[in-house]
Amino acid sequence: MAIGLSDLAQANTGLRGAPFRHLQRLVASWPPLADLCFADLIALAPIEGEEGHRFVVLAHVRPVTGQTLYPGELVGTVVQEVERPLVARAWRKHEIVGGDATVLGSPERARTQCIPLMLDGEPIAIVSRESPTTSGRRQGELERAYLDTFERFARMMTEGSFPFPRDEVQLEEAPRVADGVILLDEQLRIRFTSPNAISSLHRMGIHSYTHGVQLAEIGFDQDAADDAYRLRVPVTEEFERGETSLLIQAIPLLEHTRPTGAMILVRDVTDLRRRDRALMSKDATIREIHHRVKNNLQTIAALLRLQGRRLQSEEAQEAIQESERRIRSIAIVHETLSREAADVVNFSDIVGPLVRVVEETVSTPELRLHFDVEGDAGELPGEVVTPLAVVLNELMQNAVDHAFPISEDGAAEGHVRVWLRRSEGELAVDVVDDGVGLPPGFSLDRSRGLGLSIVHALVTSELGGSIEMRDDGGTRVSLRVPVKPAVRVEGLQTR
Repeated sequence: MAIGLSDLAQANTGLRGAPFRHLQRLVASWPPLADLCFADLIALAPIEGEEGHRFVVLAHVRPVTGQTLYPGELVGTVVQEVERPLVARAWRKHEIVGGDATVLGSPERARTQCIPLMLDGEPIAIVSRESPTTSGRRQGELERAYLDTFERFARMMTEGSFPFPRDEVQLEEAPRVADGVILLDEQLRIRFTSPNAISSLHRMGIHSYTHGVQLAEIGFDQDAADDAYRLRVPVTEEFERGETSLLIQAIPLLEHTRPTGAMILVRDVTDLRRRDRALMSKDATIREIHHRVKNNLQTIAALLRLQGRRLQSEEAQEAIQESERRIRSIAIVHETLSREAADVVNFSDIVGPLVRVVEETVSTPELRLHFDVEGDAGELPGEVVTPLAVVLNELMQNAVDHAFPISEDGAAEGHVRVWLRRSEGELAVDVVDDGVGLPPGFSLDRSRGLGLSIVHALVTSELGGSIEMRDDGGTRVSLRVPVKPAVRVEGLQTR
């Protein structure tokens, strides 16, 4: 099981408070740095009380622009000073140290650059940049521009100005260096544009990317770069033109806290936005379907109610009323689903209306019943909610019909409680009444009542659960239903 950064740091190092948060911000924002240097980046901190003789690997990021030296898990590895003297030297001297070193866990050699991560003049960790000693990649303008930019970030780490002193929300779709890079000088003029960035500009209808001009002069939105330069923190925006959408992250480049340029990461998210719109359209369609199903079910229930009023047989009327209640319980589920953006429902939103339906049905001057709901079932998938709603409706109605016979004075009173408990992988539902209890010799398997037959079939077959009925100062019906964690899938919001 992977160990979290916080647990690993607290158990092995002296990193606490502001220094630890500074390291957290680095780990959250350093993937583009690994891309820029075409190398693995490893964060190491000295083990507490050992004065820099041993270090523990707290984090590791691999580049998407080059081959990793470490395909396996590296976090948690303890490194001796004798194995990596460059790490200890950078820690003690507070300066960047470079050279060759042995690949961790391998006899191979790696080109290593150890960068002290400083905060308020004190080192808190070492960032080790590690790449093969021999590389088949021919160095051209792109490679030189990327490596030069990485060196600027390395100096910012030693000055304490990177990572930036503000927590950034890292989007899953955040751009990486491989998506496209535009580098700006101190006057925010273009000094380098990567081939992938040029392709993105072409898709935006921008075919002029002359070096030495500002973004606005080629028709590109410059607001993010201006804001990042002025505020000295990264700024993320989305730029749309026609059917093309670009996600832009502008990162200021600082020297002794003074802005000296900016790096613009550019990602074409047109397909993602098209998918988002399709998902939102699909969500709206599904909600409309649930709404129409609910309306149709309510219409059927109303027709059954009208039909029941014309019947003379009490048995037939009772059968019609039971069917109407079952249909209304399913309609409640669809009504709730019509308000949701996903096929996931908080079951508490279902239980309340179900209880009210039963209360409205049985409330008479002769029969005074009180219904209570306790506990919380949490969010459940729609395919579980529908049969469970029908089961709960049947159990409450069964308590009403059989637990509280009318006394000689023509009145009856009692309580029905619904208990909901959710544990990992299972939902427990108990329906408890304080009525007369089960008849002698009662067996659920031999019960011929339609309601209990429906309950038994839905619980055991459709829900894959179990049901038990027993005397408990009345009757207690206990359901146990296996439930997987509900996964809420919703369309992403378009900016």
